[in-house]
Amino acid sequence: MRILCKSILAIAAATLIIASGCTVKSDNFLRVKGREIYNGNNESVILKGIGLGGWMLQEPYMLLLSEAAGRQTEIKAKISDLIGEKNCDRFYDSWLRNMITERDIDSLKKWGFNSIRLPMHYNLFTLSAEQEPVPGQNTWLNTGFDLTDSLLTWCRKNKMYLILDLHAAPGGQGNDKPIADVDTLKPKLWESEANLAKTVALWKKIAGKYSKEEWIGGYDILNETNYKMNGNEPLKKLFLNITSEIRKVDQRHIIFIEGNQFANDYTGLLPPWDSKMVYSFHKYWNPATMETIQKYLDIRQKYTVPFWMGESGENTNEWFKSVVNLLESNNIGWCWWTIKKLGSESSLMTVKTPEGYQKIVDFWKGKGERPTSEEAQKVLSQLAENAKIENCTINYGVLNALFSKR
Repeated sequence: MRILCKSILAIAAATLIIASGCTVKSDNFLRVKGREIYNGNNESVILKGIGLGGWMLQEPYMLLLSEAAGRQTEIKAKISDLIGEKNCDRFYDSWLRNMITERDIDSLKKWGFNSIRLPMHYNLFTLSAEQEPVPGQNTWLNTGFDLTDSLLTWCRKNKMYLILDLHAAPGGQGNDKPIADVDTLKPKLWESEANLAKTVALWKKIAGKYSKEEWIGGYDILNETNYKMNGNEPLKKLFLNITSEIRKVDQRHIIFIEGNQFANDYTGLLPPWDSKMVYSFHKYWNPATMETIQKYLDIRQKYTVPFWMGESGENTNEWFKSVVNLLESNNIGWCWWTIKKLGSESSLMTVKTPEGYQKIVDFWKGKGERPTSEEAQKVLSQLAENAKIENCTINYGVLNALFSKR
C-alpha cells in the first residue's frame, strides 16, 4: 500500500510539473561521442553551415579588389587616403552594422542551415602586440565582442550553432596575405613570442566569456595555417597551449583543429589530445570523390575522432551538390564559403556593385583618375548599404545545390 501511494504521488508530481510547463530538458551543447558529434538529446548532428566571410575580415577578392589591394589593412589605408580617417571609420562602422543582421540569420535558418562559422579578425578584439601600451599585457576591445554577442543572440533565437573561427591571428598565421591580413614587414605569428602569447590569451578570454553558452558550437582555433614548419611542431605546441588555457575556463565546448597547409596537413597533430576535439579540413578545387576524403576517413577510423569540413565553395552549383552529397553520405558536416560577395554567383548572396565603384578600383590599380572625396564617400556609403540582405541578390541555385533532395 505504501509503495502504491508513493507511485501515485510520483505520478501526480510529474503531472503537475508537466502541467505547469516546467518540463525537464537537456542542454544543447554539442558533444563528441566516438566518431560523431551529438547534441544534448543524444542525437547525431550533421552540421550544415555557412561562413560569414567578408564581415569582420575583408579579403580583397570578395570586393573585386584583388589587383588593387593585397589585404584588408591596405584597403583601409586606401579608403582613408580617399575620404579621410574619420569617414573611413564611419564606413567600417556601417559595413559591420549592415553586412550581417538578424534578418540574415533568420533567413539562414529558414533556408536550412543549422550552424554558422564566424571568421574573426583579432584586431576587433584586442590591440596588436606593437600597439600595447604595456608590452606583454592585453587591451581588450569591445567591438568584436559586441558583434559576436549580437550574432550569438540571433543564433540562439534560431537554435543555430555558432562556431568561432580565428581567421586572422596576431601577426598572421601564414604566407597568404589576404586570408589573414598579413603584414610582411612585421613578425608573423610564428616569429614573435608576443604574438603567440596574445593568441593564447585571446582564446582564453573568448572561452571564459562564452563557456556557458550552449549555442556556441565550438572554437575553430586557427584558420588555414600556411607556413613551412618542421613537422608542424610549432603548430602543435600552440594548439596544446591554447587547449590548456581554454580548459581552465571552459570544459564543455568542442575544440576544432585544422591542419597546416590550408587546413589539410595533420603531420604531428595526431593523435587527439582532448576528449572534446574535432578535426577540420577544407575542400577546394578537387573532385567530389571518395579518394579526396579517404585520408580523413582513415584518421577518423583509426583515432575514433569526428571530422568536419569547415570550408568549401568557389565552384559550380553542380560541384557543390556533389560535395555535399559526398560528405553527408559519409556522416561529415560541412560549412560553405561564403555568405556574400560582389560580382559573383558562387556565394550565397551577391552584393550589388554601386555605381562609380569601378572608378575607385581603377584609381587604386593605377589605371584611372582619382575620384573626389565626395564621390568616393558616396560610393562607399552605397556599398555599405548594398551589403544589407534586403539589397542583395539571393542565389537560389546555390541554396538548391546545398539542400536539394538527393
